[in-house]
Amino acid sequence: MSLKLDENLDVRLVSMLRDEGFDVDTVRDEGLSGSSDEVIYQVCRDSRRVLVTLDLDFANPVRYPPEPTEGIVVVRVPRPLLGLIRATLLDALPEIKSGPLKGSLWIVEPGRIRVHEHRKGNGEEESE
Repeated sequence: MSLKLDENLDVRLVSMLRDEGFDVDTVRDEGLSGSSDEVIYQVCRDSRRVLVTLDLDFANPVRYPPEPTEGIVVVRVPRPLLGLIRATLLDALPEIKSGPLKGSLWIVEPGRIRVHEHRKGNGEEESE
């Protein structure tokens, strides 16, 4: 699975994720630091990478619809400390590896993962 770490995540997480078998690059590596959320969203779509971020703006599925993406993972921790972020991600990795990330939004919190479910309109069935 290919991931892109947003600039708000410590680059020391890259080696941990690579050790877990992920193909990881970062917003910083691509020279995209300071780019708008819209640019980061589009780059992830174009490069077919799952965005991993602390930015709660990406938790808004209306503004950043996950359906056309490889997935969006928003890590939500009470304090943005490296140890807490690392532990939260490590706990979630088995589900991330096995779960259907494509087209979905995952909110990863300590001890909990919430998955945004796509709601279909115009008489189509809803997924639950």
